[in-house]
Amino acid sequence: MTTPAGTILLVDDHAVVREGYRSMLQKQPGLRVVAEAADGAEAYRLFKEVRPDLVIMDLTMPGVGGIEGIRRIRQWDRGARILVFTMHENAGFAVQAIRAGARGYATKSSPPETLVRAVMDVLAGRIAISPDIDHELALSRLAGERAAADVLSAREFEVMQMLLAERTTDEIASALHLSPKTVANLHSLIKDKLGVASDIELVRLALRQGLLT
Repeated sequence: MTTPAGTILLVDDHAVVREGYRSMLQKQPGLRVVAEAADGAEAYRLFKEVRPDLVIMDLTMPGVGGIEGIRRIRQWDRGARILVFTMHENAGFAVQAIRAGARGYATKSSPPETLVRAVMDVLAGRIAISPDIDHELALSRLAGERAAADVLSAREFEVMQMLLAERTTDEIASALHLSPKTVANLHSLIKDKLGVASDIELVRLALRQGLLT
């Protein structure tokens, strides 16, 4: 199997995980991990420094998460190639990642060759979705309840994830470079868009849609 040459920025908050995937990727001819980051903010800073051919991005990380990291990188470079590699086997996360600008989505439960194939596809300019997520995307369209991924923007989805992780308004504001008032307004807008009246109802909706980890 021929692998396109390319430099990679690897983004995951677990150093041991990064080490394992770096070792696997660098066994492929032409692939080289040139930088590593532990959250979306560090990924954005390093992307501007090293200008990698590909970013492999986790989603759930302390500080700035992957959706926001994708959004920032794609705002700075519309041509950035980003592949999400995450534990989330949920169509909602895939929809939001692609909407934010990712060019691929693969799950950590996939066989190693699925990640390698996704890397090849995204480097070659193609969209790459792992088979399990492809299946989930098809099933999600059959569900009756309006999915959070379909009605929230990438920024709103990131804020919702931070709220569900019990981050305070001030913590979210600091991480996303927003004012506390803006975060509070987004909090209200998220509940309005999802048709929930309280944070308890928001948690219940997230549980039903598999968005709460």
